[in-house]
Amino acid sequence: MSELRHTCLAFLSLADPNEKALQVQNLAPGWALDVQAVWPEPEGLPGRPARPVLLPHTAIKPARLNTPEGHAALLHSVCHIEKNAVDLALDVIWRFAGMPDDFYRDWWRVAQEEALHYTLLRDHLRSLGFDYGDFPAHTGLWDMAERTRHDVLARVALVPRTLEARGLDASPAVKTKLVSIGDHRAGEILDIILRDEIGHVAVGNRWYGWLCAQRGLDPVTTYPELTQRYEAPRLKAPFNIAARAQAGFTELELRQLQELTHVPSMNSAAVAAH
Repeated sequence: MSELRHTCLAFLSLADPNEKALQVQNLAPGWALDVQAVWPEPEGLPGRPARPVLLPHTAIKPARLNTPEGHAALLHSVCHIEKNAVDLALDVIWRFAGMPDDFYRDWWRVAQEEALHYTLLRDHLRSLGFDYGDFPAHTGLWDMAERTRHDVLARVALVPRTLEARGLDASPAVKTKLVSIGDHRAGEILDIILRDEIGHVAVGNRWYGWLCAQRGLDPVTTYPELTQRYEAPRLKAPFNIAARAQAGFTELELRQLQELTHVPSMNSAAVAAH
């Protein structure tokens, strides 16, 4: 019987993203869970392949979408996000000891779904004559993981509730772009990802609220303090209010977002309707 948290550390260390996704999806049920175990951090986490070449995000200039390369580059960028999301879920499981059992079960489900997303996008890229690694990428998601590596509260506040929630906002526009050039398969995959990512952000919201309660912190005032301390990206419109509501953001949080876009705030009934 494998021990889940140590197994996640082993998976995180794998350099081949295809092997990593396969191992995550195929781990047999029935693993043990030692929530108190602590291990020294190996060098070189996460394991990474030689390609893609990693560049600052400002150095990545995508080709025009109506070219085969531009089409594939956009898909590749989403595939890279999902690969990083696998690493993030594995990391939060092995790194942070002493949380309730359900914390690890929640993030293990997230890891498996992220591995599926990566696999779907990689297979679609291959059907177009490209593969993961064929285009440069950046490390934005993992950079925040590094900054929050010593505090689980900061991690769940600033990765799922911030960076991954931005994915909820971006998903409709990315889908529209891909469907507009006839890539309906990509649209189907993005629908799967959006459905699952709502649940992943909800996991972040759940454990952020739990940790704030454990520490006697106010979730609303603590969040901007964390964003400033860890230099999180500023939230920018447009916001996918419907998806964020499903993911468990409070009416106050949604109202604050709408104020950023000068949209009249929604009442409780309207938010619930979403």
